Amino acid sequence: MLAGTVCKAPETRYNPAGIPLTRFSLEHRSRQKEAGLDREAFCRIVVIATGLELSNKAKTLAEGQVVSISGFIARADNRQGEARIILHAQTIQQL
Repeated sequence: MLAGTVCKAPETRYNPAGIPLTRFSLEHRSRQKEAGLDREAFCRIVVIATGLELSNKAKTLAEGQVVSISGFIARADNRQGEARIILHAQTIQQL
């Protein structure tokens, strides 16, 4: 599970089978303990919500909104062959 702020508004596309894929970016910031010391954790990650129900929920999100996402991460290569990590949402909860 990853909580954060929507930092790029959702965009929906459809795969060749007609299944909606809604993509947005999430920014996470938190303080974590590492080796007994406080550490600032920060990341931005692309989230993909697949399927009608999850895609419709993702479409209602706006930049600046705080959400919690659970799902799995997977590698995705862009057209230039660069690998990126994508969070594939299985649940989206507005906080």
